Amino acid sequence: CMMAERLAMYIDTSKCMAAGVCQVACKQWNDNRGYIPGERETVITGTYENPLSLDPQTWTRIRFVEYDDGQRFQWLFFKEGCMHCGEAVCVDVCPTGALKYGPQGIITFERELCNGCGSCGQFCPYGVPQLEVLDALSGEAKSSKCFFCQDRTTNGLKPACVKTCPAGALDWGDRNEMVAKADARVQELKSERGFPGANAYGKTQLGGLGRIYVLTAPAEAYGLAADPKYPVTSTVWQKILQPVGQIAFGATVVGAIAAFLAARRNVHMEEVE
Repeated sequence: CMMAERLAMYIDTSKCMAAGVCQVACKQWNDNRGYIPGERETVITGTYENPLSLDPQTWTRIRFVEYDDGQRFQWLFFKEGCMHCGEAVCVDVCPTGALKYGPQGIITFERELCNGCGSCGQFCPYGVPQLEVLDALSGEAKSSKCFFCQDRTTNGLKPACVKTCPAGALDWGDRNEMVAKADARVQELKSERGFPGANAYGKTQLGGLGRIYVLTAPAEAYGLAADPKYPVTSTVWQKILQPVGQIAFGATVVGAIAAFLAARRNVHMEEVE
């Protein structure tokens, strides 16, 4: 999908201190659980990462990776969250229009339209959207993901995480400018900082991402696919799921659909392929 103007988030992993302030700011601004001390018991898991993964109340988090290429050891810190792809499969497979290409390239999310089918998370090449089951009996559920604080960014403000980063690792603005900034930083890291493997990620992947990363190691070291593919099974699935999402027959059909959706949430589409 081509937008006349796209904004993007710039993420310099070489400056990230893994302070977690971005995680807290995201939760606080979006009123998600888990940022108030004592609100949720801290679980010791034997790892620096907390939480261990994205979840319905955690839309961004810092992933810790130990990396040694034989020349030097590095702690790699990677800010996870929705990539806001230029070619977003989540938008294409959403049967209710809850996910859309919004202003300035943001993949917006309208929670009230979500039917909880889970397709967005199953087809996302990055596994970002998270499903929260609200009622196990009825199968009611809702997805969630980062939407670049669209209430802020559509009013000329920066996302909450960018606003609060103490290390200056984050920036927000015109996508072309963020790409140029990343390219310049990569050259600096290569020539002056001793990171010959530095590279910019997000410039071309999946139609160009809304997150432009400066990496100091290969993408694969961060758990990223260097060249992620648009899932081919999504085209077939659209022909099955989207008509179902538009059906509004009687209670029997609605119940059958709910049971069907609840069951298929456990399907991993990469295994289907």
